[in-house]
Amino acid sequence: MLSPQLLELLRRQQSLLLPGGWLFPGRNPVEPLSARQLGRVVRAAAQAVGITKRVSPHTLRHSFATHLLEQGVDIRVIQTLLGHAKLDTTALYTRVASTTIRAVTSPLDRLTPSIDGRPRPEA
Repeated sequence: MLSPQLLELLRRQQSLLLPGGWLFPGRNPVEPLSARQLGRVVRAAAQAVGITKRVSPHTLRHSFATHLLEQGVDIRVIQTLLGHAKLDTTALYTRVASTTIRAVTSPLDRLTPSIDGRPRPEA
């Protein structure tokens, strides 16, 4: 999926592209960026911002799915966006942050205990 804001930015920058050129050109502007070149770009960007963990273009896919899940997007929607046939595959891609897990409230905590058989007033 492409952000409408990013699409607008790309449209404004279209004059920088060669006619019939690629949005992400390779060393030769009439050829697309190769998978190997993309990997190098991702690793260089991670290094530039101080990320020391091993990253790859696939890391971006995991992050995308995780962020969507943390925003409350239904996992079946994420499954469709990632192009997975099986939900099990999508579940492998999603990494849930520990802060998200800690923020979950047990349904039992939402029950209002009664005193002497009378419902306790809600706060």
